[in-house]
Amino acid sequence: MNLFLVFVFCGASVSIWLIACAVRTALASGTRHLASEVEQSLADAFVFVNRQKAAAATLSAMVALPALALLLTGSSLAALASLPIVWFVPRTMLAWMHARRIRTLERQLPDMLLMIAGALRAGASFPIALESGVQESAPPISQEFDLLLREIRLGVDLDVAMRNIEKRIPVPDFMMVTAAVTISREVGGNLAEALESVASTLRGKLQMEGKIRALTSQGRMQGIVMTCLPLFVMMVLRMLEPAAMAPLFTSPVGWATLAAIAVMELLGYLSITRIVRINV
Repeated sequence: MNLFLVFVFCGASVSIWLIACAVRTALASGTRHLASEVEQSLADAFVFVNRQKAAAATLSAMVALPALALLLTGSSLAALASLPIVWFVPRTMLAWMHARRIRTLERQLPDMLLMIAGALRAGASFPIALESGVQESAPPISQEFDLLLREIRLGVDLDVAMRNIEKRIPVPDFMMVTAAVTISREVGGNLAEALESVASTLRGKLQMEGKIRALTSQGRMQGIVMTCLPLFVMMVLRMLEPAAMAPLFTSPVGWATLAAIAVMELLGYLSITRIVRINV
């Protein structure tokens, strides 16, 4: 009997050790992947960070956030529920930063094209016109075109350099700029007039998108209000009737109800967002 207990103890110890090693390996791999993704995404936005620092910050957040949730709520379930936030929040923030950068590039692009076209009309060459536009523009458009100018000066073919900047600026409208430069180089023609025409088209599109956003702003606000209103009512009832609302947060049936509420709230908000989203 004692020998059997020793074998059971040794087997359990080895199993726990193997599980701990597997979890540690998976956690380290996931942290490195997330840190690499954060580093690359920030580098695309001309924000440079150290991968080791990003990994250390991720690990610190994975320990600190559940501990903070456990201290504030006293519930291990809340601590476990807060753990996925560490994985989703950085990606969400990076996606938001990337989308904001793209919107800024779209707004700055027509003015940049007009400045380049003006310099070309004054008799400047294309690299000199690019340099003039870079000096007169603000980031992030000046950073992208400055990198284009550096590639041209280093001897990179213009077509290759234009394709590179087209990859860095994932805006469908930028293909018109690439097409205008490529056609002007291969076939000939007035590049200044082509860039002015593209700038006029992009500016008209931006004006139309602004009108659509203004007309659909009420729908977006209604979606936010209708999504937050049940949560606000739940908080008020929690303060006014804590005994009646306690089963919602302490029993399995209450947890299932909260999960169903969260899913329906999310689906409703996504549905309203899709309805008011109109692509030009």
